[in-house]
Amino acid sequence: MPLRVGFVREHFSTPLLQYQDADQNETFTLVECPGGTGQLISRLTQDEIDVAIALTDPLISGIANGSTAYRLCGSYVSTPLNWAVITGKDAQYNSISDLKDTTIGISRLGSGSQTMACVMALQQGWPTESLKFKINNDIRGLIDSVNDGSTSAFMWEWFTTKPFVDKGEARFIGSVQTPWPSWLIAAHPSPTRAPLDALRSFLIKLSEYVKAFDLPTARAGPTVEVIKAKFGYPEEDIEAWLKTVAYPLDCSSIPNKVITDTLSVLEKAGVVKAPDGGFSVDNFIHKDIVKLT
Repeated sequence: MPLRVGFVREHFSTPLLQYQDADQNETFTLVECPGGTGQLISRLTQDEIDVAIALTDPLISGIANGSTAYRLCGSYVSTPLNWAVITGKDAQYNSISDLKDTTIGISRLGSGSQTMACVMALQQGWPTESLKFKINNDIRGLIDSVNDGSTSAFMWEWFTTKPFVDKGEARFIGSVQTPWPSWLIAAHPSPTRAPLDALRSFLIKLSEYVKAFDLPTARAGPTVEVIKAKFGYPEEDIEAWLKTVAYPLDCSSIPNKVITDTLSVLEKAGVVKAPDGGFSVDNFIHKDIVKLT
């Protein structure tokens, strides 16, 4: 039975979509999760997907906060994510500092939009325990919420949000970069849900598509054209994004430092709380699959 792979349909997923075009659902099927990583984690928990390509921080915080529905099995994007801070087109907020003590929109509890709001608060010196959130499910709901005044702002990846800003539906008032590589891969730990051979094969083949996508010769033209065809982004936006992003050489490896450094920041931001004796990296990884480096 093909692996069920959850993903978010964004420009980052282009190598995965190229892999799927070639595979034609023989070894895996894609399950779109427009609600982001919070939805991906929920679907892993509810046995609706077996593998998730998702944001680093909510994946790690989910395990730290007790989830047993998945373990980390690989890496997908090795550079930070640039989170835009977005408010309504006619809203009164003009900078991040204006957002103190307001209600921030998030897609779901445990999502990247929530964890990064906590990181933003940490950087601003605001007490994270006093943050107020409103769940709006997806980017459409988030944009509606900043325009109807039910939230002050929300956080989402810069280039995914830019078309809405270009159309005048919302405004950028700042940005916050993740202090960690942005995307990891997680899988259900049970071999009956995610068979080890199938999972290894998926990661090996995905690495091939990632490498081909990331080649300098591909970035010089073919990669731009693929993203333009799949997502309709302006060429200048694609080229600007490509200058900021890098992919791993091996999707089945994770640097140990990614897990420990992310946990350290999330703990300071109040997103996770270390147990007595501290966190053990072994509790976060799919030991039969991942290579720690």
